[in-house]
Amino acid sequence: MDLRKLKTLIELVETSGIAELEIQEGEERVRITRALMHSQQPAPMPPPQMLPPSLAPAVSPAAPSGVEPAAPAEGEGHVVKSPMVGTFYRSASPGAKPFVEVGDSVQQGDVLCIVEAMKLMNEIEADATGTIKAVIAENGQPVEFGQPLFIIA
Repeated sequence: MDLRKLKTLIELVETSGIAELEIQEGEERVRITRALMHSQQPAPMPPPQMLPPSLAPAVSPAAPSGVEPAAPAEGEGHVVKSPMVGTFYRSASPGAKPFVEVGDSVQQGDVLCIVEAMKLMNEIEADATGTIKAVIAENGQPVEFGQPLFIIA
């Protein structure tokens, strides 16, 4: 399956509010799930209907809903961005000490956080040396590709 198509499907799941999407094309099968907030209850969904590619509606990227996080101002420091869509975690396990705190010194290659994507825990490393000036993402919350996570000064 084409990576652009996968990215479009992931964006569709995120913007539509559905919790799970499963698609099969021939022998290829993709299942995309989204973690729900504890306060949200999943709505019952009708069974998905598969349309041939010629009849499938064109998917255009929807405008992001909600409030965008404020972009860091130029000159504040180096911004570490999420390399993928997933769930942001500051520590290796619930209740464990966070990898880094504001004010900690980090070297290039030090682990800053984990982004969980498709049940895989991906360690995000510092790509610059300096001091953690800000933690922008919220622990346990979904993050987008390219979303700022930390500022290193």
